[in-house]
Amino acid sequence: MIAYIFSWIIVGFIVGALARLLVPGRQDIGMGMTIVLGIVGSLVGGFVAWLLFVPRTADFNLASFEIQHAWPGWIMAVFGAFLVLWAFVSAKRRGPTI
Repeated sequence: MIAYIFSWIIVGFIVGALARLLVPGRQDIGMGMTIVLGIVGSLVGGFVAWLLFVPRTADFNLASFEIQHAWPGWIMAVFGAFLVLWAFVSAKRRGPTI
């Protein structure tokens, strides 16, 4: 169980860091938010992959969702983190609307 949590943290950091490299401009987030960004981005990327590549007869289930090769999963995770970070940066630049 502990190894599973550490693997999510390590993968979240790697994916979040790669997404931060791809989004132009400065992002004022620390290492903790980079890890959260990577984890959330991985989930978003997995959902997008399910929407695009899994037949419509299958139900979305994170526990049973498997990608046959490692690199498509990493690509979709970084893509999802890129989308999440881009949305975060865009919302932060725009500021609150009243």
